[in-house]
Amino acid sequence: MVFRRIINIFRSKKKEEKAINKEGIADIEREKLEGDIENRPVEEVNKYEEERIEEVGIIAKEKEIRLEGEEEKEIIIEEGKEKKEEEDYTKIYKEEEEIKRVIAIANQKGGVGKSTTAINMSASMANMGKKVILIDIDPQANTTSGLGISKYEVNSSIYDAIIEKVDINELIKETKIDGLFIIPSNIHLAGAEVEMTNMMMREQKLRRIIEPIREKYDFIIIDCPPALGILTINALVAADEILIPIQCEYYALEGLGQLLRTIELVKNNLNKNLKICGFVMTMYDSRLKLSNEVVEEVRRHFGDKVYKTIIPRNVRVSEAPSYGLPINLYNPDCKGAIAYENFTKEVINYGKKRFGERT
Repeated sequence: MVFRRIINIFRSKKKEEKAINKEGIADIEREKLEGDIENRPVEEVNKYEEERIEEVGIIAKEKEIRLEGEEEKEIIIEEGKEKKEEEDYTKIYKEEEEIKRVIAIANQKGGVGKSTTAINMSASMANMGKKVILIDIDPQANTTSGLGISKYEVNSSIYDAIIEKVDINELIKETKIDGLFIIPSNIHLAGAEVEMTNMMMREQKLRRIIEPIREKYDFIIIDCPPALGILTINALVAADEILIPIQCEYYALEGLGQLLRTIELVKNNLNKNLKICGFVMTMYDSRLKLSNEVVEEVRRHFGDKVYKTIIPRNVRVSEAPSYGLPINLYNPDCKGAIAYENFTKEVINYGKKRFGERT
């Protein structure tokens, strides 16, 4: 019995030792495993960080290359745009330079502001840098005197060119406005209609006369007499466009139908390119109900052919011709001067639009 008890005690001690050893091994393995667990994430993190840094570097480089490509592309696009803008500007500038216009100012009704409009529109054009020549074919010669040239002292006029006595270049006179020239008129022109009766192609005389100077000026403005005789017909045949002043008074539309029929006849038989560039309302008095009614009536008939700018009745505009000056020199700040400047801009812009349509 004693021996068995000793053996049992020995066995229990062995078991305890084995258990202790087993626990020790387990502790060692646990510690090792914990060490591995602790060390492994650091290595993986370091490795991940290195790979991430490398990837970020590659992405940054790719982005830099892409940005450089985009910048280069943008530069190319900008250069293309600048080149196109330059080409467009050159084209527009060239087109503007190529516009050479001949405008006849006509209305068979007298006192509607033909000569006043011819003088002040021409002066405004010259003031805007255009080279302009004004041809006075009215025997009354109001345009001539309105620019400071005495009609009584004019020895050679447009009349002498019509009867082929002198060359048109010898008739050109300078005015007080830079860029504005005039071919004057005098009373001798009154007999031109009689003398032209037996001339061959008499309706074409003025067109042939101005042909040598046509390309020298941006604008050739022809002031017509208050009639639908041979002189006015000559102006319509020579012109590209006709400008019709209409007075803001009761008889404004009287005879206008006859003028429009004459224009149509000239267009159908003698000058197919003739166009009405517009109607300008003159001598407008805002205080009068009649003036507003006339403007409304004309706009209703002719629509956008009527210029937006209306020339007011103005004392300064009436005074200017007696001093031989256009209104932009006589009193540039008055309502009349401002109105004529705005009106002139409209006339110039109409020509640009027409040129664009033609091309």
